[in-house]
Amino acid sequence: MSGALDGLVALISGTGGGLGRAAALHFAAAGARVVGCDLDIEGHRQTVDLVRASGGEMDGPADALDLATAAGSAAWIDHALRAHGRIDILYNNASAARFAPVDQMTDAEWHFTIRNELDLVFFATRAAWPHLAAQGGVIINVGSTAAWAGTAGSGKIAHAAAKGAIVAMTRQLAVEGAPLGIRALSISPGFIRTPGTAPFLQREEIRARLVANIPLGRPGEPDEIAAAAVFAASAGASFMTGNDIVIDGGALAA
Repeated sequence: MSGALDGLVALISGTGGGLGRAAALHFAAAGARVVGCDLDIEGHRQTVDLVRASGGEMDGPADALDLATAAGSAAWIDHALRAHGRIDILYNNASAARFAPVDQMTDAEWHFTIRNELDLVFFATRAAWPHLAAQGGVIINVGSTAAWAGTAGSGKIAHAAAKGAIVAMTRQLAVEGAPLGIRALSISPGFIRTPGTAPFLQREEIRARLVANIPLGRPGEPDEIAAAAVFAASAGASFMTGNDIVIDGGALAA
């Protein structure tokens, strides 16, 4: 979708690697000026270098920001406004979770997950909201198939709760945003090949178990999620809002 986002300012969180790095590269290739952010500041800087080497535009705060605080999110938004004067797209990609069975999950693990998968989306969205309204912008939140189906033995109780909330929050944002010209969508990936999942995929017996319930017979790739996000942010999706776009190789259907 080369040129689909020409001149638009796209804020993407979690650009230190994985899905966020893929998104930065795809959005920049589509013409967006990308403003990234990550607690992994070195990974973020590497992504900036990759985007610029490919001919795209990308910048971001010089230091790591904790988006799960109001101050951290506000600093990210302020950086984008100082650098570009506007915000057209907010892609809430960053997240971090802890996993344990419900009867073994500690208070700290629960609150860590809610903080780093739900709070950071709220704070960034609240800070960006008036600026998105000024442009008739787009919010894209990253959900998960865990919002729609449980997984035996996965320890995803907090993750499922947080991502279910993200999908519900997105619908509410769509309703509140429509009179302001703001569209809001979520993307719910299934099992995706990332640096975090790579160790599991390297062991054939684990990989076979993980993809057994995926009709397409393989994990997804970060580029496939990023390509969908570019479309969701583009004028081609101008009649889409409040949707959750599931990208899982057919796993939920099965």
